[in-house]
Amino acid sequence: MTLYLIGIGLNDEKDITAKGLEAIKSCDEVYLENYTSLIDCSVSSLEKFYGREIKVVGRRFVEQDDELIEAAKVKDVALLVIGDPFGATTHIDIMLRCKKNNVKFKVIHNASILTAVGITGLQIYKFGKTTSIPYPDKSFRPETSYEVIRQNKILGLHTLLMLDLKPEQDKFMTVKEAIDILLEIESRRQQSVFTEKTFCVGVARVGSDDFAIKSGTAAELRRLNFGRQPHSLVVPGELHFVEQDALKSWE
Repeated sequence: MTLYLIGIGLNDEKDITAKGLEAIKSCDEVYLENYTSLIDCSVSSLEKFYGREIKVVGRRFVEQDDELIEAAKVKDVALLVIGDPFGATTHIDIMLRCKKNNVKFKVIHNASILTAVGITGLQIYKFGKTTSIPYPDKSFRPETSYEVIRQNKILGLHTLLMLDLKPEQDKFMTVKEAIDILLEIESRRQQSVFTEKTFCVGVARVGSDDFAIKSGTAAELRRLNFGRQPHSLVVPGELHFVEQDALKSWE
């Protein structure tokens, strides 16, 4: 009996690998977590292409309940993850829980925004720490994203910022919202880490045929419509001349 952690790629039902599809078809139960990323197709499209019924599950089921681990003790279970299984730290916890409970697990990798962002022309090995921008509220106004940009800039490294999503509220953060949040933090911190003049790159739907990439100042990008989510934001560090040429093509 095995728990399969299967990456299904970035775009639609056809991004699944042959190995991943084979595993899905062999499993007794198939789950899809929908809170760490967004895919550009419906669950019914996935079910039709995979030939399996899929149960959509949220954060509590994956991170707190034991049902997934317990099920994998007596049958083959698949947890489908948009992108790559380890593109989100929550799935490392699943692997550790499997080891703790002596549950066999298998990981089937796929494309991730962590590597696909290379389509911007920025060199992957020059990215520093990746972070996320969560939706703030009255009692929750984190500044981690701002601090990570600051630290990466000191080292001359690029910063990939993952944008928050709350599928239960049908909220998916846009490039404009991310920039507004960073500018609001800047207004409090006053360290010139992220201003309206900061050069950055907005990306949307990477992995799809209608992906969008635009480079420019924060002020310029916040006025643009990047279309459907998911969106991400990149703040470049020091640029090689090849990277400069690549980013000019996205102006």
